[in-house]
Amino acid sequence: MNILILGGGGVLGQKLALKLATNPTLKGQAITQVTLADVVDPPKIDAPFPVQTVTCDIADAASVAGCVTAQTDVIYLLAAIVSAHAEEDFDAGMNINLFGIYNVLERCRALGTVPTVVFSSSIAIYGGEAQDPLGDHSYPNPQTSYGMQKAAGEMLINDYSRKGFIDGRAFRLPTVSVRPGKPNRAASSFMSSILREPLNGQEAICPIEADFLHYYISPRRCVENLVKGAELNAADIGQNRVMQMPGKTWSIAQVIEAMTAVAGTDPAKLIRWDPQPDIKRIVSGWRWDIHADKALRLGLKADDTFEDNVRYYLEDDKPTT
Repeated sequence: MNILILGGGGVLGQKLALKLATNPTLKGQAITQVTLADVVDPPKIDAPFPVQTVTCDIADAASVAGCVTAQTDVIYLLAAIVSAHAEEDFDAGMNINLFGIYNVLERCRALGTVPTVVFSSSIAIYGGEAQDPLGDHSYPNPQTSYGMQKAAGEMLINDYSRKGFIDGRAFRLPTVSVRPGKPNRAASSFMSSILREPLNGQEAICPIEADFLHYYISPRRCVENLVKGAELNAADIGQNRVMQMPGKTWSIAQVIEAMTAVAGTDPAKLIRWDPQPDIKRIVSGWRWDIHADKALRLGLKADDTFEDNVRYYLEDDKPTT
């Protein structure tokens, strides 16, 4: 079982590799190698199997050909230009989020080995005039270029699976919070930073109102679902290889209340409210009344409470110094 994680230097890529290291089997087979690939050399992890790190730019077909080989059994396609970045730089978003996906799938088609491909899509594909509640069979109507690129990626996963070039499955990820590390260029970045920074004793800025509703999942639960997602039988998934990953809807006020319930009253005092119209414009096009019936039926899970999301951050990711 040879696994390639494209986007292996990112938060989810690293956590996925660590999760595989704790239980070194996938799809009933012993893992013999994991390759972490990203635009810069990813950090290596300790594991009971060989871990290779490589640089790979999925916008470059030759670079993709260097890391997707005939020995690759499972590909996690997590690499992406995030939402606000893709909105600001249309060319970068297209090159990575659309043409990059195409390059990976074309490499799989050329090899003829039919690897399992797990694609991380996004709830950003929802929006516009699509009617609530939204879910697996809602038509994509994204209101950002990032959402459009993810929706196009879903269509590619479906068609390349239908043609027998890959065994694909795509999961529309909720916003992952509490995400460790530093803020990135995602419009949703503040949905982690307003919790992470106060939990670390630092000030954070909340750019939108306290009653803003959104759909969340913790990094720990997301990674568990990505592992489960690779192991699903194609027959159980059906003709539509795309599904909503389970999450839960909470307001900004509720996630702050959850932080207070777990960590006391001091962290919330470090949040500064500073409305930012550019961020609000993007996130206001997102939707929150989302259902994940198919994934729940297939055994994927949401977090029980947002208190769990906060506890997982404290247990897994809070810096010790």
